[in-house]
Amino acid sequence: MTFSHSTERQESPLILKVLVFGMFAMFAMTTDSVGTVIPEVIREFELGLTAGGSFQYATMSGIGISAIGLGFLADRFGRKATILLGLSMFGLGSALFAAGHDFLFFTTLLFISGLGIGIFKAGALALIGDLSRSTTDHARTMNLIEGFFGVGAIIGPAIVAYLLQVGASWKWVYLVAAIMCGLLFLGTGFARFPKPLKASEEPTRATDAIRLAGDPASVFFGGAIMLYVAAEAAIYVWAPTYIADYNGSWVALAGYLVSIFFILRAAGRFLGVWLLGRFSWPKVITYCSGAMTVLFWIAVLGGREVAVFALPATGLFMSVLYPTINSTGISCFDKGRHGSIAGLLLFFTCVAAVFAPLLMGALGELMGDSRYAIVLGAVFSTMLVLLCAWNMLRAPFLDRLSRRNSADYEMDEATLQARI
Repeated sequence: MTFSHSTERQESPLILKVLVFGMFAMFAMTTDSVGTVIPEVIREFELGLTAGGSFQYATMSGIGISAIGLGFLADRFGRKATILLGLSMFGLGSALFAAGHDFLFFTTLLFISGLGIGIFKAGALALIGDLSRSTTDHARTMNLIEGFFGVGAIIGPAIVAYLLQVGASWKWVYLVAAIMCGLLFLGTGFARFPKPLKASEEPTRATDAIRLAGDPASVFFGGAIMLYVAAEAAIYVWAPTYIADYNGSWVALAGYLVSIFFILRAAGRFLGVWLLGRFSWPKVITYCSGAMTVLFWIAVLGGREVAVFALPATGLFMSVLYPTINSTGISCFDKGRHGSIAGLLLFFTCVAAVFAPLLMGALGELMGDSRYAIVLGAVFSTMLVLLCAWNMLRAPFLDRLSRRNSADYEMDEATLQARI
């Protein structure tokens, strides 16, 4: 028999959420600054677009492998131990950027950091499920957490831009993340996590995530996540390279394209908390994905002069999609398997985050124009809105979410405090 949560007495839910907020902001500083780092890496090591994209592929491969193979750790050994393990790996991988200057060495470190991210993120996502009182509360909290991820995604590229401006190395962004990781490791070590709500009769195994992959909910939410991530990658990975050739009237604005995108995405995620309190999640993701798709095609048809405005504007509508799809997918399963399903959905995230940018880079090289990365992003976005519209019209998971809401989530404030 294994417990789905740590058996320690619980700290204030707010403190635990603040720690998770910090974790998401921290790793976003590195993963979402990659689009700003890649052009520098290509220049320093004289690489092509596909090879330069290894900074993205290495991290996401590490996250994906640990997510699909190690997400069960949060269910078997508890959220706290899993988070501490992941933070230690991420911190080590980031800190060692100071130890050398070799492309293969850097990609290896990014792979190790990615393994750590996959481990502590699965634990953190499972912890948020423990602290949520309903499936709707879960979705709102996830939008709030992803809002802090968005803050980190703003800070990271800004740090890189400042470092380059003053003539310093882009490697410092990883060293700053390592320092933050150390502080979060200490905070997590001293924090007290939830008591178990219930025990799982069957021990959780490394194969749990794979077994869950055949569930209809996993197929739908995993597919939606992959399409979203593929579309998003066109912006934060390849848009800087696409806009680098722009010499029109808005050159100064073009230099901040990714930063503006991340600012709007962060603001939109906080707005998503408000939207989900007033509208159903199927409508929210359908209308937001539709608006995102319109902007993508405007950018494609209007060229770089229009893309300078349309591409960053997609961030406002992208913002609510990932946390809502991810949290709703997790909520379709009992809390004793939240670590495994969180790992599985994170695996789908990473598959798209690895192969979509790779495909975009290869297509851009084949066609001799990075514009085709944006075209491919628009295609993925179109596929996503069609999937979301089908979900809104058919509502295939409504009954399932209602059952899970009653079985695993619903508790009044007195019940929640009794677990402290």
